[in-house]
Amino acid sequence: MKAIGYYAAGSVDRDDALVDIELETPVATGHDLLVKIAAVSVNPIDYKIRESREPAAGEAAVIGWDAVGEVVAIGDKVTAFAPGDKVWYAGDLTRAGTNSEFHLVDERIVGHAPRSVAAHEAAALPLTTLTGFEMLFDRLRVTEPVPGAARAILIIGGAGGVGSITIQLLRELTDLTIIATASRPQTREWVKSLGAHHVIDHSQPLPAQIEALGIGAPAFVFSTNFSEHYAPQVAELIAPQGRFGMIDDPETLDVVPFKPKAVSIHWELMFTRSLFTTADITRQGEILTKVAGLLDTGRITSTATETFGTINAENLKRAHALLESGKARGKIVLEGF
Repeated sequence: MKAIGYYAAGSVDRDDALVDIELETPVATGHDLLVKIAAVSVNPIDYKIRESREPAAGEAAVIGWDAVGEVVAIGDKVTAFAPGDKVWYAGDLTRAGTNSEFHLVDERIVGHAPRSVAAHEAAALPLTTLTGFEMLFDRLRVTEPVPGAARAILIIGGAGGVGSITIQLLRELTDLTIIATASRPQTREWVKSLGAHHVIDHSQPLPAQIEALGIGAPAFVFSTNFSEHYAPQVAELIAPQGRFGMIDDPETLDVVPFKPKAVSIHWELMFTRSLFTTADITRQGEILTKVAGLLDTGRITSTATETFGTINAENLKRAHALLESGKARGKIVLEGF
C-alpha cells in the first residue's frame, strides 16, 4: 500500500522530511478495523512528532491523526462496525498514523461518519472535535455553573482548528456567551461567522478588553496556544472559582497566581483515552457519532479551509509548513491517493 513517512526526525524544509513509501497492508485482529483511507487532515501534533520522534533504525514512521474512510475488514472482537461502514476518527499516538492507503484503528475510538458532507470536509474534524468536546464537557464541565461568574467562556486562539469547532459546539450545546480571540481581520470575521458573540485581540492585553465588554468575569477560559504567555492575564480576568483549560505544551507554567481565586486548572489531551485504554475509552466513538449527527442536521459545519490535493509527501510537506507558520485558519485537508 502507498504511505507517507519519514526515516529521520527534523525540520520540514529537508527534501526527506516526508517521503512516499510502499508498505505491506496490515491485517485486522481483535478490536481493530482495517480502514481504506479517503481523506485526512493535518494537525500540530503531526509536525511536532515529525520534528522530534526518531523512528526505529531503518524503518519509516507514518504519522497523521485524522481520517475518514471505509471499513474493509474487521478483527474477531469487533462488535459495532462491519465492512462497508463509513467511519471517522483521530487515531492513537502509539500506532502508525493515517497517512496511508489502509489503516488499523481500535473500533472503540471510531465513530460513524457524517453522511451529508464530503470526505475531505469531514476529515477536518475528528481530532479537533474530540479535543474541544472533551475540554468543554469532560474537563471544564461547562454545563455546571461557577457561582457568581458570568455565564461566559473565553477561547484564546479562536480561529485555529480546535477553536473553530469549539465555538460551534458551544453555540449548539450550551447557552454560554462566547468570547474568542483573533488578531487579523480575516480571522476575526471567521470566528464571528462560526458564532462567537464577542471577539477580542490576543495581541493586546486581555483583562481590559474583557472588562470593557461589561458582562463580568467569565467562568471559563480555554487556551489553545501560548498558554505560558497568557496565564498571568487569565489569572487576572477569570472569575473566582473559575476553570482554566489548556491543550498546548508550555515549557514552564506559574500556577501560583491562580491560588487566590481557587481557580482549577485542566489539561486536555485527546489521546489520553487511547494511550491508557481507559475504562471510558468508548466515549470517543460516542462523541464522534453525536457530532456526525450535528453535521448531518446542519447545526455545525466543517472547519476545512484549505484543500491541498491528493495525499502524498509533497502536499503533506506544504501542509506541515503552512501549519508551522502559525498562519493557518481552520483546517488543512487532503483527499485520495
